[in-house]
Amino acid sequence: MDAREEAGTLYLGATPIGNLEDMTYRAVLILTEADVVAAEDTRHTRKLLDYYGISPQRLITCHDHNERHSAGGIADLIVRGQSVALCSDAGMPGINDPGYRVVAAVYERGLPVRVIPGASSVLSALVLSNLPPHEFVFLGFPPRKSGQRRNWLDRARRHQATLVMMEAPHRLPGLLEDALAVFGDIEGAVCLEITKMFEETARGPISALAARFPEPPRGEGMVVFDGASVAPPDADTGMKKRQRDRRKPSSPGSDNSDT
Repeated sequence: MDAREEAGTLYLGATPIGNLEDMTYRAVLILTEADVVAAEDTRHTRKLLDYYGISPQRLITCHDHNERHSAGGIADLIVRGQSVALCSDAGMPGINDPGYRVVAAVYERGLPVRVIPGASSVLSALVLSNLPPHEFVFLGFPPRKSGQRRNWLDRARRHQATLVMMEAPHRLPGLLEDALAVFGDIEGAVCLEITKMFEETARGPISALAARFPEPPRGEGMVVFDGASVAPPDADTGMKKRQRDRRKPSSPGSDNSDT
């Protein structure tokens, strides 16, 4: 018999991004029935499990610092027929959270992976921003230093799509200042404390957002920019080349007049 026929399954379970009541029925069922729950932070996940009266059969850790090692161990459990529910502190595992290496290890062994959809800070911020949703790019966290952040934002212009990113509250004013310098005064949105009691969404030109948040706000933030309205980097290159060409002296017999 093929060993895969007796193998277990890896479940990727989305967890609430703020409001504990945003769990799905299926997620509660999977966490209840799983042989093993692999958590980014067992203390954080224990609060969620206690809220729903779930007593996991086994609770282990899988975080940024041990994922490379624990990925193989989780795959071994699934080979032996156990079901493992992987969950991060908030949202979907693998999206700015541990999970990518675990999924790769399980797929490498030809074992099944199932997703349990749920709350998403990325999609929530996108729809709250009311910026064009048909094409968007999630960029994760910007670099911490201003110079690196401006280069990162400049590279993001090539996407020509709505740009969604996360940012820590103490770095939000700096991000808005750098975005204004790189993108110009385009439309944007700052979404704070999504699904929590003090949820807030501020929308408008980046200059208005920067004026609104000159100091770090309270709570975790998502930032969205109308990247489709920003000229791509190659447009700047072409414009600078045309400007240089206009400044070149005319050679004898040439006609540099516009046609």
